[in-house]
This record gives sequence, structure tokens and C-alpha cells, in this order.
Amino acid sequence: MSEIETILSPDVLAPAGHYAQAVAYKDLVFVSGQLAPRPDGSHTAGEPFAVQARQALDNLLAVLGAAGCGPADVLKVTAYLVGAAHWPDFNAIYAEIFGPHRPARAVVPVPELHHGYLVEIEAVAVRRKAD
Repeated sequence: MSEIETILSPDVLAPAGHYAQAVAYKDLVFVSGQLAPRPDGSHTAGEPFAVQARQALDNLLAVLGAAGCGPADVLKVTAYLVGAAHWPDFNAIYAEIFGPHRPARAVVPVPELHHGYLVEIEAVAVRRKAD
């Protein structure tokens, strides 16, 4: 039986709560919701939405990278946005990051997020075996 593996990226701020950045079981990787702090711990909560969205996606990609995955390995994304008004901007940045790959996705408008952030992103990915 396979063990659950904890994934930790040195390029993302360490979790402050009782959770892992990601866990993997067999070929699946489950990435916890990523807010937009910079790796040095400074916050982007006061920055425009686009800055926060890019940082949150960068954090997501860093955790995926620590698990041996990239954008093309993502199966499902859930994005939590403070207000539906940010949806078009998020969609444009997301499309830029993922390119032609189109994972399943849900975008959930929420009233607020921790620390005043405007976006949080979680994902499920697959680790593919090398040929």
C-alpha cells in the first residue's frame, strides 16, 4: 500500500496552520489553497488583483514543481475570488499561465479571504511516469 507523501516547496511561504502545501497519494497530487504571499513572507494583499493572481499561480506552480508536476499535469483547479468582478482578469491570467492546457475548473466568488487577499487557488494534478 502506498503512503501519503507530504510536499513542501522551499519557494513558497511555509504553512502557518495545520496543513501541508500539498499531499500526494500514488499518482495524484492535491495542492492546498494558495494565497499570494511572496516567498520572503511579504504580502501582496494590498496590491492590485492581477499581481495577487499571478503570485498565487506562481505559488501553485512552485508547489506542483516540488511534487514533480507542471501546468500540463493539472487535472482540476478551484479558484476562490473575492467578488465576481475579478473573473475576467483571472481568466486572462490563468489562460496565459496554462496556455493550451485546459484543466477542469471551478471559480467560486467569495465575500472575503484570509489576510485580505483577493484570490486563493487549489489544484489536483497527476504525476506521470517517465517513459
